[in-house]
Amino acid sequence: MSDEPVTITAYPDGPLLVRGAARIVDAAGNAVERRRRTVALCRCGLSSIKPFCDGTHKAAGFRTDE
Repeated sequence: MSDEPVTITAYPDGPLLVRGAARIVDAAGNAVERRRRTVALCRCGLSSIKPFCDGTHKAAGFRTDE
């Protein structure tokens, strides 16, 4: 991992955007392969490419608390 800062931004009614060299693991503790420096993680639970966001939240009407 590099020394670059990691930021996680929660987008209103959308995904978590992860920037930087964060290590992402699944429920079993296995590393999830990242192919990009910035990735969007699903918060609605409906993505077909979990843990990553595929935009399904828009059609589903997913809303976050204000």
